[in-house]
Amino acid sequence: MKRITFGLSMALLGAAVLPLEAQYPTTPPPAAPLRRLEFPPFQLAQLNNGLELLVVENHELPVVSISLTMRAGSKYEPEGLEGLTGFVAELMTKGTESRTAEQIAETIEGVGSSLFAAPGGDFLTISTTVLTDYVPLAFDLASDILLRATFPEEEIELARTRFLSALQAEKSSPGALAARYFARELYGDHPYGRQPSEASTKAVTRESIRDFVKARLSPQGALLVVAGDIDLSRTRELAQRYLGDWRGAAPAETFPAPPRARPTDILLVHRPGSAQSNILVGNLAMRPGDPQYYAAVIANRVLGGGSDARLFKILREARGWTYGAYCRVTRPQEIGYFQANAEVRNEVTDSALVELLSQLRRIRAEAPPDSEMTAAKGYLVGSFPRQIETPSQIASQVSTTRLLGLGDDYLQTYRERLSAVSAQDAMQATRRVIHPDSAVIVVVGDGQAIYDKLASVAPVRIIDVEGNPLTADDLIVTAVALEVDAARLVARRDSFEMIAQGSPIGFQVTELSRANGTVVYTETLSIAMFGMSQETRVEMAIEPVTMGKVDQTIEFGGQKAETHLAFSEGRVTGHAESPQPTGEFKAIDIDTTVVEGAVEENAIQALLPALLLAEGASIALNVFAGSEGTTKPMTLKVTGVEEVTVPAGTFSAFRVELTGGEQPLAFFVSRDTPRRLVKIEAIGQPFSFVLVQ
Repeated sequence: MKRITFGLSMALLGAAVLPLEAQYPTTPPPAAPLRRLEFPPFQLAQLNNGLELLVVENHELPVVSISLTMRAGSKYEPEGLEGLTGFVAELMTKGTESRTAEQIAETIEGVGSSLFAAPGGDFLTISTTVLTDYVPLAFDLASDILLRATFPEEEIELARTRFLSALQAEKSSPGALAARYFARELYGDHPYGRQPSEASTKAVTRESIRDFVKARLSPQGALLVVAGDIDLSRTRELAQRYLGDWRGAAPAETFPAPPRARPTDILLVHRPGSAQSNILVGNLAMRPGDPQYYAAVIANRVLGGGSDARLFKILREARGWTYGAYCRVTRPQEIGYFQANAEVRNEVTDSALVELLSQLRRIRAEAPPDSEMTAAKGYLVGSFPRQIETPSQIASQVSTTRLLGLGDDYLQTYRERLSAVSAQDAMQATRRVIHPDSAVIVVVGDGQAIYDKLASVAPVRIIDVEGNPLTADDLIVTAVALEVDAARLVARRDSFEMIAQGSPIGFQVTELSRANGTVVYTETLSIAMFGMSQETRVEMAIEPVTMGKVDQTIEFGGQKAETHLAFSEGRVTGHAESPQPTGEFKAIDIDTTVVEGAVEENAIQALLPALLLAEGASIALNVFAGSEGTTKPMTLKVTGVEEVTVPAGTFSAFRVELTGGEQPLAFFVSRDTPRRLVKIEAIGQPFSFVLVQ
């Protein structure tokens, strides 16, 4: 016994002192044969009204997911009413003939669940997941919002306000702008290319909502998928009880064809002041059911489907040009698209675009090596079971498969078909799917900084964030005389409260004085919960408006930053420091020309009461951003007159929107003399400043 114990001890000791690489395998074990996916069987039935039922039984947990999908996506919206399906989905749960919005929410939340309607390009879906005992309640609520929604006028107006704010916020989101104009370029007059606008959002009425619901939300062509702890008999009984009286058939629709491919050019969406460029490159690709889809999915994973793919490794890890670069292949009911994307610094925009196009050409020309094919297949095949773990995931997958006509065995054989893709298959698929020489390219960024770079890659067309065409000359900042009524600039002191999501979080105090033709404006801002304080002092002449000095001190996160700028004879000199999202401070030395009439960004708030405001007025101004050391054009537009109630009282005020900066703002300036700034909103964000006294 001692000898055995001693021998074992020596073996363990020997293992402990072996080099680490000798203790563990240096190569992965060979892959085991792919086991057949045990996907729950499904059963089909149909009600007399044409509603198709699909039941996926899974009795492991007492949970049931219900998904009712109708052919009522945004592609069916009447022209001029883009965004209508968003209203429909938003308002279905905001009241029925027998329940208020509060009662609907309390009832479904009372059983630990939620009920919602979601719009899409092709379909509108009502869905919920509940414990088995509450399935009748779920059917009751779902049928109630489907068949008896009332679409209250007050809820329509609340939704309209939210959607309009979202559209305004989109203008400050390079990614959202890129997606909007990419869709428009790719699909043209096809409904996939149309997007909600301010005009279409304002055009939606209760009547147009009800007309759409009556025409499109019908059982003919609709699919009810029920997955989980339930059987077909029970599902049929509940569907008949709650949806059996539902009637109707949506009219057939035809859609214009997307535009034909043309030689590659670049649509530059000019967003002044952007520090980086958002790049989208792509083209129309394939329809549902295309047999080369599986090979295209593998190739897409190799090219840009994750952080281990080519685009990410080359553009980020090797070049350091971006935080990430990816690509994808979509498959809606009509024709889908291929798209590659990256966000890069202005100075490398052309280099990144050239490299991206080079990688698209490379994957068309060379079959991927075994190592990349193995990695791509391993990820896609291995991750697929995680996408069908829960009843709600199963319902979603089965619904998509059925509605796109992918075949009853699609989910069961998906992994096997991916595994069967060869490197040659993948390359052949990319030649069908990726077309770099006739691609749509959209770049959102500061045209002044990147136009010349892009023009060396391909022909460039330019628009502003509103979609209005521009020329290269429009990118050059030229002198703009800022007209003011100096008599409206009166000495005063105002106090504001900063509100975030309805709660006060800080304050701002402003003071304006005049002496010997010079205006001095000071501003004190404090947000204690963020440990932030800011002191700003601006000196300027007023007739004409001429900047003098700007001094600012910011304390944030225990750090202190100072900015000191002096304007004289067409130049600005000094030093600027500003906090960054990373928590660090950016510091730059400034010695540059500045166009005549330009104002420093901190002077805008002081000048607002003196501007020539009137309904519909649009005021162009050049703004010097000390934090960036550049001048960029911005626009102040009076979008209307509103009654504004703040702690200081109720005012009839001009709503003045500032666009062209990183964050669009809405200023509310009282119409009565002397004019006062009474409120500031960050458009699309839950922040505002309200006048207290």
